[in-house]
Amino acid sequence: MDVKEEDKSDESKKNHVRYYKSLTKTISDIREEEKQEQDPIIKNHLKKRIEAMEKDKVRIKEMFPDITDE
Repeated sequence: MDVKEEDKSDESKKNHVRYYKSLTKTISDIREEEKQEQDPIIKNHLKKRIEAMEKDKVRIKEMFPDITDE
């Protein structure tokens, strides 16, 4: 299996910053939805989605350490 080298160009950084910020907003929205949800299966699903998005944020932060959660 080939391992793809990560693109750290300025264009990639711009796109990743935009995605990172959208993840922050989406996570916030899902947390609000999770608070309203009563069904434990749906709550678990929302929790797993948040965990996956948080992992993606960590990956992006490792690629571009100067990204902030503004």
